[in-house]
Amino acid sequence: MEDSGEQPGPQPPHPGDHRIRDGDYVVLKREDVFKAVQVQRRKKVTFEKQWFYLDNVIGHSYGTTFEVTNGGSLQPKKKKEEPTSETKEAGTDNRNIIDDGKSQKLTQDDIKALKDKGIKGEEIVQQLIENSTTFRDKTEFAQDKYIKKKKKKYEAIITVVKPSTRILSVMYYAREPGKINILLPHKFHMRYDTLAQMLTLGNIRAGNKMIVMETCAGLVLGAMMERMGGFGSIIQLYPGGGPVRAATACFGFPESFLSGLYEFPLNKVDSLLNGTFSAEMLSSEPKDSASVEESNGTLEEKQASEQENEDSMAEASESNPPEEQETMEIVSQDPEYKEPKERGSRKDYIQEKQKRQEEQRKRQLEAAALLSERNADGLIVASRFHPTPLLLSLLDFVAPSRPFVAYCQYKEPLLECYTKLRERGGVINLRLSETWLRNYQVLPDRSHPKLLMSGGGGYLLSGFTVAMDNLRADPSLKSNASTLELHKTEEPAAKKRKCPESDS
Repeated sequence: MEDSGEQPGPQPPHPGDHRIRDGDYVVLKREDVFKAVQVQRRKKVTFEKQWFYLDNVIGHSYGTTFEVTNGGSLQPKKKKEEPTSETKEAGTDNRNIIDDGKSQKLTQDDIKALKDKGIKGEEIVQQLIENSTTFRDKTEFAQDKYIKKKKKKYEAIITVVKPSTRILSVMYYAREPGKINILLPHKFHMRYDTLAQMLTLGNIRAGNKMIVMETCAGLVLGAMMERMGGFGSIIQLYPGGGPVRAATACFGFPESFLSGLYEFPLNKVDSLLNGTFSAEMLSSEPKDSASVEESNGTLEEKQASEQENEDSMAEASESNPPEEQETMEIVSQDPEYKEPKERGSRKDYIQEKQKRQEEQRKRQLEAAALLSERNADGLIVASRFHPTPLLLSLLDFVAPSRPFVAYCQYKEPLLECYTKLRERGGVINLRLSETWLRNYQVLPDRSHPKLLMSGGGGYLLSGFTVAMDNLRADPSLKSNASTLELHKTEEPAAKKRKCPESDS
């Protein structure tokens, strides 16, 4: 093995560590809706038009289901035995049921009064069933559908799950993937099955040295880090002032995972390929870029929650007092807003900023040294930019016989990239693919494909690198090579076949 002499990397978290702690990143789940948050005491969280505090989830296991009670407190929900099918009264069909809006005796005022009294959603659902004149005439399937619909509306049930690649990819994809937003250019159609194909085709595994260029808010980067488990190194190329890692932060990786993560500006790749790169080029960058990286956490949170801010701010304006509203407005309007402790000492803030700039510069120099070795184990490209110039430049940093994968929402850019790579050479097994996904409902006696399905999850261009021989590298020999290939591909003349002589 090539890496048998290397020191073992940092140890990943213990698999038995499944308790929720203060400061952990978790994912809130309600039906098919997800939201990633950080557990903090006395921090108000708004989710699906419900506000609550996450203080009571600390110490519980991941996967615990909670119920929102009065005052925004979360209480573990006790499992209740459901009545068996023998005790249910159900009709044979629904042909005599007329939906005229008069079957429910409870009015909206009655339901609101029940909520004001503090009655739980489960009891409200039970009263709705008892006051429905047509519930017992419905079929058993229709009754289950009715109960499920009312529980979704009146029961505030939330499950706290551990972040993973699948959960986060489903969460990001569900946030209106087709919506074009100038403030969030990293939003595009990357489905969770497409991301899984990228990780498989790219041979992402522990101990690899990977290069990634992505503008997916750090989702692809986080998926790679999760699969590598803290072993190996990842070099992230980023456009602009600094990398955006909103989704990466939601994974809640320990500090040991970040030791193998490097970053390098995309606009310095050409100088690195030409051999003109120097450390002074990094120091000559504008200071704003370091400030962008320094406040990366704040920017990540703003960009990750940009789509939800419109609803959450509207809800917060109703529930928060005026003083709290003013504080929220100050935070959102002033980009230099800091905590009172940080604002008190301007000198310490400047020194800390310079220290972070120097650390960022050292990490970029280390990334440049790793790229200069040109022996990366793979390349992943998933950005809003055209993939052709990215692949043609970054493939020079990948060692021979290594995989590469490029993602694009449309197939036309990848077709052009396919043609350019065939002309360039140095790659084999080029393959342009699209995954097809359809969800199924699996229930007793009524399993079938769902009526709605995703129209497309994007396209992938994958292949392997090979060493470029001198024949392809020397343009003067291309004419001779083409002539030689023509001679080789000429079909020889057909030989006359002798018929066997018969004894007759």
